[in-house]
Amino acid sequence: MIEDFNLEQIVSPLLTWFKGHARILPWREEPTPYHVWVSEIMLQQTRVEAVKPYFERFIKELPDIKSLAECEEERLLKLWEGLGYYNRVRNMQIAAKTVMEQYDGILPADYEELLKLKGIGQYTAGAIASIAYGIAVPAVDGNVLRVITRVCGDDSDIMKQSTKNRMEKELRRIMPKKEAGAFNQALMELGAMVCLPNGEPKCMECPWREFCVAKEKNLWNNLPVKSKAKPRRIEDKTVFIIRDGEKIVLQKRPKKGLLAGLYEFPNVKGHLSEKEALSYVKEKNLVPVHIEKLEDAKHIFSHMEWHMTGYMIKVSSLETAESGMLFVETADSEKKYPIPAAFAKYTKYMNLRLGNEKFKK
Repeated sequence: MIEDFNLEQIVSPLLTWFKGHARILPWREEPTPYHVWVSEIMLQQTRVEAVKPYFERFIKELPDIKSLAECEEERLLKLWEGLGYYNRVRNMQIAAKTVMEQYDGILPADYEELLKLKGIGQYTAGAIASIAYGIAVPAVDGNVLRVITRVCGDDSDIMKQSTKNRMEKELRRIMPKKEAGAFNQALMELGAMVCLPNGEPKCMECPWREFCVAKEKNLWNNLPVKSKAKPRRIEDKTVFIIRDGEKIVLQKRPKKGLLAGLYEFPNVKGHLSEKEALSYVKEKNLVPVHIEKLEDAKHIFSHMEWHMTGYMIKVSSLETAESGMLFVETADSEKKYPIPAAFAKYTKYMNLRLGNEKFKK
């Protein structure tokens, strides 16, 4: 248990290690409160290497809280395209508006006040407070929970809030007051680079190898203890790439719910046969002239999975289609219409690129 372990001994070797091993990351170059906030929200559920170009483009387009607060929604979602979990950026904009109205456009240098902002939880508030403002509060994410439970040999379930609360309490007690930001970043870095989540940790590179309980007792494969989440719901879908020359059909998703307000290829529940797919297109007042079966695809959300099959259907004209369908040129869709990564497997059939892909030469 963490209470039975001499936690103070982790501080000095960790900070020394971090000074020699910290990665060069764009948000570390100028760790303003805004930069820390944007990077930490982007890094939720997303790998560092994927986030780097998104962060740089986002900051270039929206360099401050005022520009984020005032950004038109579709432009905002387009900047986020491919990162997924779009409520993250919507909540950021809501919080940015609050900061403009209540805090004169500056993120508050107060942990409790940061927690009041939409989309900012304990971890993000701790990261902003410690890294940008030097306030000695923990920032406990999955990486931190893993390295601390391993070094202490603590087998408490990290999915329980009570475990996280205990970890935060103990870390707050030992945090170096003048190096709070470096300490929190070092814990995150150790979890990302050495005490890995998948596969064997690089124990011989770890600054804690002399006193780590998991290393001593060979427990790394059993820690952290994490209770299993509920199985994801499976939803079958048929996706349609409907095209007339260089134009394709998009439709906008509802304002609320999954992938709210984004654009998608027409789709229906279930896996349709070729005959059923043609009937669907005819029901939209379109005349199909060619149909091609596309490969299957799968996209995983936090709570469910889409198992998709697809068809590319060429039609004689899009002008007769029923209302609600949007006809766009591929080039325009890359620039203007945010399409979720769930459909990435099918965008290649119109040479349409999403997210980072459209910036590759």
